[in-house]
Amino acid sequence: MKRRIFLRRNAGIAGAYFILMIFAILMIFPFIWMLMSSFKDATQIFKMKLLPTSPTLDNYRYILFSESSKFPQWFLNSAIVATCTTISVLFFDSLLGYTLSKFRFPGKKAIFLLIISTLMIPTEMLVIPWYSMIRAMKWVNTYWAIMFPGMISAFGVYLMRQFMSTIPDDLIDAARVDGQGELRIFLTVVLPLVSPALATLAIFNFIGNWNSFLWPLIAASKPRMFTLPVGLANFSGEAGSDWHYIMTGATVAMLPLVIIFLIFQKQIVKGIAMTGLKG
Repeated sequence: MKRRIFLRRNAGIAGAYFILMIFAILMIFPFIWMLMSSFKDATQIFKMKLLPTSPTLDNYRYILFSESSKFPQWFLNSAIVATCTTISVLFFDSLLGYTLSKFRFPGKKAIFLLIISTLMIPTEMLVIPWYSMIRAMKWVNTYWAIMFPGMISAFGVYLMRQFMSTIPDDLIDAARVDGQGELRIFLTVVLPLVSPALATLAIFNFIGNWNSFLWPLIAASKPRMFTLPVGLANFSGEAGSDWHYIMTGATVAMLPLVIIFLIFQKQIVKGIAMTGLKG
């Protein structure tokens, strides 16, 4: 009897893993095809073969080192925008979360609800007022124009408030009794305790800004200010049928995100798990 139950349990586990493996392969296959296509030339790209018959690095040489390629500039633009917005979000969202969770003042709940309510507004409804603002401030075709909508995140404020509300007030009061100022308490006491949330917020924000397309497309009209998604869309139009260059550019654009995830995957999983446990 025990042997039968053991076999059934193992069969169920094996079946679950088999199904998960099939879905994993289906999800990963397009990325594998893209990677393999980046090593193909124009004569091989449309052949229904996964592996290139004559692998070549000419595609990478063209998009990375060719004088006519703007890809390195687009890569740099995306890196600047994603890094600066992530730093800004980490600082301002954690500061707002600390204020809304540990200080008492009139209208605190109303302010928090107002911030959260902005999550229900579609981005498409905001691009016109955003563009009017950057045009009035003469920011069109600048990094400030691309970055400013992502400098503060309403989701980040919510996430940091939820995490910081679980920090014991007695710990903060003890630091105040020791003579530490609020900024020092925030930097040396509070932030280390919410590092999983900070890591999760940083990675999600970096990925979101790295992949952002609609607003950078509107805020920048000059090719030198394009970010990677906009540049690749423009490159695909210019390249026409040169899909081997498009696949190569998409592969290079994806590499930083893969590297970041591989380095910080433990923090991501821990942050998401802890978010689910906090009310």
